[in-house]
Amino acid sequence: MPWIDSHCHLDAAEFAPDRDAVRQAARALGVQTCVIPAVEASHFDAVRMLAHQHGDVYALGIHPLFTPQASQTDLHTLAEALQQHRTDPRLVAVGEIGLDGFVPGLDMARQQLFYQSQLKLAQLHDLPVILHVRRSADLLLKGLRQTPVKGGIAHAFNGSLQQAQQFVDMGFKLGFGGALTFERSNQLRLLAKALPLEALVLETDAPDIPPHWLYVTADQRAQGMPQGRNTPDQIPRIAQVLADLRGVSLDTVRLATCANVCSVLAIDMG
Repeated sequence: MPWIDSHCHLDAAEFAPDRDAVRQAARALGVQTCVIPAVEASHFDAVRMLAHQHGDVYALGIHPLFTPQASQTDLHTLAEALQQHRTDPRLVAVGEIGLDGFVPGLDMARQQLFYQSQLKLAQLHDLPVILHVRRSADLLLKGLRQTPVKGGIAHAFNGSLQQAQQFVDMGFKLGFGGALTFERSNQLRLLAKALPLEALVLETDAPDIPPHWLYVTADQRAQGMPQGRNTPDQIPRIAQVLADLRGVSLDTVRLATCANVCSVLAIDMG
């Protein structure tokens, strides 16, 4: 079984100069499938077309960081898109949706309005969700108890073991990526070792959350060096970190994490 990047923003502006080459480089290293989640309504067509162009899959949703400029019209656009493309086998989830308690100045009540509205759409269309979880795990879990959905992926998970177990009990897999590669990520590494392998999926969040070997420090950035751009071809190397932490083979991680993505998002690798 090949690799899957369960969270890759291939539509991001950072990939405009070389998007096709980036995807080809990942495929050359065995990354057969990328999950491309939308972040705002204006990107819905782009992620769908990219998924079809590259043989990937996609999700449609409004990211919590985009809720300040989003409107009820955008929710209507999402509802229409989910209905229009409901038979598209490459449409696998509603996402990226969720809550962000880290970025200052965001209206949490407004975020929750969009979160709950999108959970209801996922419920209506019997789709899993891809969740943005940043200092918001308990609130997200509360929302899922109010509006249960068909599981999904808690992307870039960095909560407690207890919170992790609650997501798993609700049918979720937990996404691990570049943050896991930093030696100082002690709690994250403990989680990655303590959780059952059946609960984990691999992701890059490209172009964001670069692994330590691509990370550029604040001092280096002050000297004019740009931040390292994350890319989906980093999945095998991130997987090796997870394999080393758990004391298992790279093949064990590859087979398990790919099977996990396929099961939770109903992806047929053919």
